[in-house]
Amino acid sequence: MEPLQERTVSCDSGLAERDIAGADPEGMWDSGAMDPPEQEGRTFMQVLSEKYSPENFPYRRGPGMGKVVVPTLPQGSPMKDRLNLPSVLVLSGCGISHAGEEREIAAFCTHVVELDLSHNKLQDWHEISKIVSNIPNLDFLNLSSNPLSEVVLEPSSAEAFARVRRLVLNNTQVSWDTVLVLTREMPELEELFLCLNGYTGVSACTLPCHTLRLLHITDNNLQDWAEVRRIGSMFPGLETLVMANCNLSCIQDSEDTLGRLFPNLRSINLHNSGLSRWEDIEKLNHFPKLEDVRLQGIPLLQNYTNTERRSLMVAHLPSVSSLNGSVVTYGEREDSERFFIRYHVDYPEDQLPYRYHCLVTKYGKLEPLAEIDLRPRCHAEVEVHCEDMVEQVSIRLDQTVAELKKQLRTVVQLSASQMRLYYIDKDSVFGPEEMKYHTRALHSYSIQDGDQLLVVPKTSKGTTATVKP
Repeated sequence: MEPLQERTVSCDSGLAERDIAGADPEGMWDSGAMDPPEQEGRTFMQVLSEKYSPENFPYRRGPGMGKVVVPTLPQGSPMKDRLNLPSVLVLSGCGISHAGEEREIAAFCTHVVELDLSHNKLQDWHEISKIVSNIPNLDFLNLSSNPLSEVVLEPSSAEAFARVRRLVLNNTQVSWDTVLVLTREMPELEELFLCLNGYTGVSACTLPCHTLRLLHITDNNLQDWAEVRRIGSMFPGLETLVMANCNLSCIQDSEDTLGRLFPNLRSINLHNSGLSRWEDIEKLNHFPKLEDVRLQGIPLLQNYTNTERRSLMVAHLPSVSSLNGSVVTYGEREDSERFFIRYHVDYPEDQLPYRYHCLVTKYGKLEPLAEIDLRPRCHAEVEVHCEDMVEQVSIRLDQTVAELKKQLRTVVQLSASQMRLYYIDKDSVFGPEEMKYHTRALHSYSIQDGDQLLVVPKTSKGTTATVKP
């Protein structure tokens, strides 16, 4: 085995992994030589050496950072001896289609724990397995948006994923048979992402994956509850199921069956599903550990107000502590359950939901709440007195004293400057109150129907007649 040597030579960007026999020492093609043969895509190590070379990724100390020293490579190899690699590698959208030299991957990536290879050109599981098998501490792998729809995964290649605990296969169109192969060969798998893969059905499995805790399978077309039933059988330890935008039409099965299907499920997301019956919502109560539910955009709730939606949902789900991302407090639950009773008080007996009878047992039959209008009054009918004249006038209470005087000009035949205005509260013992502040709003006087306004003309010298209570 060749001894390790530390060197500080930088990595030539974009020229790694060429045929050693045909590459010049400087990594550049002679101007007179013919063009190099085109290679579809790029290798993992080629991209790695470019992105994390000392020139492009300066060395700095800290968690997940460090220099990696590799054995001296053959004479003339464009791969250098040292790269500054973090423990989390992001190589998204780099055109990667092949692994490259496995010996170099193993030397550089021993400490790597997370790897993002999304939006590349990987379409061969054998090439992917060569990358993964040489990263012994890999915990998270993202292969989203790689073209894997028509690729068969052999069990021998799947063994390379044995240590991976979190796997993302969104928008890869990977087949469900491939998913079954992976889950059989990944004894530590805890999180699996299968969104946007066009699934319309789920194949039954003979060997359940007991370790999986979280499954994201959003934006597929799993309309039949039978598909969800197979998912439950396949992942009996599932704690979180995210199944939004899947057009699920209903929730079937009995209480006992549902309880056995997802015995550990704590969170479920069915946003934008096709659920249209309250019976489907009530069946969520049969999952024994369910505490977090997300249900927005379903046909059932379209004709309700926002307040009605949340109150009725909270009342239907007595064990849920979080609804659509918001905590359900003790006070909100009690208010929602009382609202639920009053909402159904006029329903025929044969149309009352089961939950109604449970809540009546708890609170009794509740009468509808009295409707109290707390909005400020807008108008009042008052008597306007001016000398010997008395007339009923409707006044707006959102106007000012100055605006009221303008309104009364045609009633008392006086200009605003020729009148003094007094307010007389019919229930008060204090007598008339002069309305002397022109900008004061009328509603601040608490004017009621039947109160009086007294207009006293001013004399030519500015004096007025005496006002008697």
